[in-house]
Amino acid sequence: MKVGMLIVAVLYIIVSIIFVTIVPAPEPETMDFAIRVFGSVSIGGVEFLITETLLSTWIVMAILVSLAVLVRVKSKKWVSTGKPTGLQNAVEFAVDAFSGLVKGNAGEKMAHLTPWLFTLFVFLILSNMIGVVGIRPPTADWGMTFPLAFASFMMFQYAGLRYRPKGYLKGILLEPIFLFAPINIMGEIAKPVALSFRLFGNILGGMVLMSLLYGLAPVVLRFVLPIALHMYFDLAAGALQAFIFTVLSLTFLGLAAED
Repeated sequence: MKVGMLIVAVLYIIVSIIFVTIVPAPEPETMDFAIRVFGSVSIGGVEFLITETLLSTWIVMAILVSLAVLVRVKSKKWVSTGKPTGLQNAVEFAVDAFSGLVKGNAGEKMAHLTPWLFTLFVFLILSNMIGVVGIRPPTADWGMTFPLAFASFMMFQYAGLRYRPKGYLKGILLEPIFLFAPINIMGEIAKPVALSFRLFGNILGGMVLMSLLYGLAPVVLRFVLPIALHMYFDLAAGALQAFIFTVLSLTFLGLAAED
């Protein structure tokens, strides 16, 4: 098995090198990475744009709602039969693992936020990976990543002010001395900005690189090289960035809530 996989990998590299060095690349095409606008809807005198990000977000939401309905329907059968199935085991494992992740990084106090954080994590994974089927990821738009980061930022403030208001305000305004208050405030404001730009930049960068590859590579290579790159930029990097965003949010929550 290992020898066969090695042979396939070597042949893959050889064929890729041959086509890269022999087959001429076409002339660069004009590429536009701006978010397309498909129309608008006027509600109460306010015009709302129907953008590419909005449509891809609706697709992600439809998939998640469909999965939730499927799990809900299946759960009734699980209760009636009393026999765990593959899907039930997978769902229970995911929920238990994420619950442990929340408690381990944010503490027991933040356990009640597990449903929101789990939903955020699943939404980010699917949004990041949807580019593998040719749909622009919603997270390649800063207008999507910043509201998500800002929602997490508001939870940081809520956790700090609820569970240790004096210590939290003292840490921002008086530590190490009151002269550092402006710097501490800027550090708090930088958290959602850093979270949003990290996710946005990585997903957009992967999308741009894949678009350049499809536009500049020879026709034959477009059916060879993108497979491995899609595996990295859309699947591996997409899951990694969703995990980093969630874990950083949990860490900030834990720092805000715990002494």
